[in-house]
Amino acid sequence: MQTVFPKGFLWGGATAANQYEGAYNVDGKGLSVQDVTPQGGFGPITDGPTPDNMKLEGIDFYHRYKEDIALFAEMGFKTYRTSIAWTRIFPNGDETEPNEAGLQFYDDLFDELAKYGIEPLITLSHYETPLHLAREYDGWVNRKMIGFYENYVRTVFTRYKDKVKYWLTFNEINSIIHAPFMSGGIATPPDQLSKSDLYQACHHELVASALATKIGHEINPDFKIGCMVIAMPTYPLTSHPDDIIAVMEADRQNFFFSDVHVRGAYPGYMKRYFREHGIELNITPEDEEILKNTVDFVSFSYYMSSTETADPTKRAAGEGNILGGIHNPYLEASEWGWQIDPKGLRVILNTFWDRYQKPLFIVENGLGAVDQLVTGEDGQPTVNDDYRINYLNDHLVQVAEAIADGVDLMGYTTWGCIDLVSASTAELKKRYGFIYVDRHDDGSGTLNRYKKKSFNWYKEVIATNGASLVQK
Repeated sequence: MQTVFPKGFLWGGATAANQYEGAYNVDGKGLSVQDVTPQGGFGPITDGPTPDNMKLEGIDFYHRYKEDIALFAEMGFKTYRTSIAWTRIFPNGDETEPNEAGLQFYDDLFDELAKYGIEPLITLSHYETPLHLAREYDGWVNRKMIGFYENYVRTVFTRYKDKVKYWLTFNEINSIIHAPFMSGGIATPPDQLSKSDLYQACHHELVASALATKIGHEINPDFKIGCMVIAMPTYPLTSHPDDIIAVMEADRQNFFFSDVHVRGAYPGYMKRYFREHGIELNITPEDEEILKNTVDFVSFSYYMSSTETADPTKRAAGEGNILGGIHNPYLEASEWGWQIDPKGLRVILNTFWDRYQKPLFIVENGLGAVDQLVTGEDGQPTVNDDYRINYLNDHLVQVAEAIADGVDLMGYTTWGCIDLVSASTAELKKRYGFIYVDRHDDGSGTLNRYKKKSFNWYKEVIATNGASLVQK
């Protein structure tokens, strides 16, 4: 197809420290909430690290980052999104002085990326709240978290001000509503957590995010700082007006977070929601001033759309995706029940652009699947993952449609560009990557890396700036 992707488009891949670095107790690193959730972000919480927690070793990127970055460079990555593990810098989260070994690791990582001309895109907090802050302070429910986060971001912004240009404040910040421990370090069990405390935690994160934006622009005015949200367009099950209202209300639960990031104030619909649900928040005049520090761009993950109805009998017929809604009869689903909707990506890109008129960045999109390692024509192990190629091709064709619609899009990073541990299930068999990692859910494997069929496919997409995509 004739490409519409702009010159300088930031093609790349995305990962998170807690899902692939490993080395959970190396060089002074502290424990994070991930180290006590061996069954994933929605599973039970243990007292401490347990041998069945695949995230403790991950794929050992900590010791193999040079090998992996060389593979990313071979694919032609223009950017690489990852996160800084807060607990490598401040092991408990509330120290005053940082851990130099942790800072040095990311110095070395960013230098390696620079060697290949790959721009780092760095998430400051990607489901990696220090465990001490969760247990001692109940995570983001506590206002003190703003100060701890401020100390952390000042430290890394100052340290890497000449090495990193693109920053994200919180990964999928709106996920705190669905996964308060994984996303917000909230130790109070969900069934005991009041709506007031939950939305107070949301408020503290929003203030901290705006404060990070302010601090970052002061340290280096050339920084580009974005928010990061789960994007999930919502469709009505029918054209009944009540279903349309149900969609509007479901959408607002997600848009609330990006609305505050972009507009710098709470929207009226959330004030009504708080009133009608008896939610009382402590919002100071200083908080309101800080919130006015708005983001430079809006980034998001996109995996699925959702369907809503106001009819309780139809809702009872079955759940939809991981974050709720109901089943959409027009869509197929992945092996993990995530409904596949490429056109929904065009919808949400246009929705965000029309709503905000801010540059957008797709920083997660991909297909988790069970991959079968086989011997390729060259005698090397590989994976014939045409299903992944088809998924990504179809989504990127819709991205091209959105760009043709007039959407200002900075870049696209596929999720899990190298196999890593799933956040939602803590499995390794749920693979997303272009690169197969020989490690399995029972802990076995050599950790060797092998190129899948999709590796060369994505290399060609990047080399042609999207011209190799197939319109179906």
